Amino acid sequence: MKICVSASANSLDAFVDPRFGRCPYFIIVDSETMQFEAIPNVASGAMGGAGIHAAQTIASKGAKVLITGNVGPNAFQALPAAGIKIVAGAYGTVREIVEKYKRGELKDAKAPTVEGHFGTSMGGRRGLRWRF
Repeated sequence: MKICVSASANSLDAFVDPRFGRCPYFIIVDSETMQFEAIPNVASGAMGGAGIHAAQTIASKGAKVLITGNVGPNAFQALPAAGIKIVAGAYGTVREIVEKYKRGELKDAKAPTVEGHFGTSMGGRRGLRWRF
């Protein structure tokens, strides 16, 4: 199964980036072999629509699960529509978090964890709303 992790750099040893739509990289990991592909997030600097564009990007790569720190409301709607499960609240390295997922230690997100435009100067100023 292909798992996507929002990442701060382009390797399995990169830390999970807390921003899904605005992370620098998506790491697509084959959960059986741990082979991966690092994809630069071209929407990270977009004025708007970063979460939706990010969802389209990882769906086009065949991801079935997204593991991230936070997910906003637009991405939270777009990802399940593309058949992608969402796991939020993740921290650590990409490698560590994929192993935790494989062991069943992570749970699916039930709602967005931040407001729209989180990670920009445009919004999300009320802080994180962690939901597990």
